[in-house]
Amino acid sequence: MIKIAPSVLAVDFTKLGAEIQSADNSQADWHHLDIMDGHFVPNISFGPALVKTVDKISDRYLDVHLMLSEPEKYFEDFKDAGADSITFHIEIHPDPREHLKTIKEMGIHAGISLNPDAKAEQVIPYLKDCDLLLVMSVFPGFGGQSFIESSLDTIAECRKHIDKNNLKCLISVDGGVTGENAQRVVDAGADVLVMGSAFYKSTERANLVEAVHDIKRNKQVIE
Repeated sequence: MIKIAPSVLAVDFTKLGAEIQSADNSQADWHHLDIMDGHFVPNISFGPALVKTVDKISDRYLDVHLMLSEPEKYFEDFKDAGADSITFHIEIHPDPREHLKTIKEMGIHAGISLNPDAKAEQVIPYLKDCDLLLVMSVFPGFGGQSFIESSLDTIAECRKHIDKNNLKCLISVDGGVTGENAQRVVDAGADVLVMGSAFYKSTERANLVEAVHDIKRNKQVIE
């Protein structure tokens, strides 16, 4: 079943508790939390305290995405705040093996992410060491951007490698994913769809989640 991970960055923060509970009530699978430092990306979001708050409200899986220039300094803080997975960028650590190992030794899942202008071959050698690959389909830093179509090729190339080698790594896709393009993203090889504006601006959240859960992959990725 394809998973949906509403992005907390898109909530109405004046009613955070109600927004998180609404996502849970809709049967969304994960909460995706974007951590931005104003350096690696041109914006600042929130830190471990908010992750801890979401963890108190919800029993769902907390998928923490660190868009930080020195993510390794904060692994322990976010793990202690309740993260179930921590993902950092290949652009920061071109050889991510040491940091993936550190995260796994904390007893949580470890992931790497790549931006839309990165090549699949930058992450493919490390997918065997990952629980999660996060393919950015917009340039990170701001919500509400349009999906970058070339990301589909990156997803497909990574999916082919994962399937050919029987790896356990999930592919998550973040940026401009909507109910309208979800099928194409899944057909390219995604397992998890991160939705921000598309989810939290929807008045039919439960229906959106049900539609994502019903998506079947229509393409055979392995040649």
